[in-house]
Amino acid sequence: MIAYSMVGTNNLDSAGKFYDAIFTPMGAKRTWDAEKFIAWGIGEMGKNPSFSVTMPFDESKATVGNGTMTAFAATSKAMVDEIHKIALANGGADEGAPGYRGDPAFGFYAGYFRDLDGNKLNAFCMAPQK
Repeated sequence: MIAYSMVGTNNLDSAGKFYDAIFTPMGAKRTWDAEKFIAWGIGEMGKNPSFSVTMPFDESKATVGNGTMTAFAATSKAMVDEIHKIALANGGADEGAPGYRGDPAFGFYAGYFRDLDGNKLNAFCMAPQK
């Protein structure tokens, strides 16, 4: 499955603070912190999926991919709500308030936001509503 996901940034320090804040409720921590790159994960790096931000290798400006998005697994609707709130409080932009998408009986509950560089993200959980 997915080993890691990476997005570009034009300000590594600001991106690091943004992701530190939204990953806290999930228990994710920095697993690698380098001059132009930061990675977060849960557990040992390389054995679990991770997420990272980087200054582009070619030294061009980081840009947002149209139609790309990274989703972060939350353990509950309350955690989705919290992560969405934290993202907005830390300078992120709202791309869709937390709620069910599609049939609530299926249970896909997500909140969408953009990071400081415009990358589209979401936090979601599966919580079928009966």
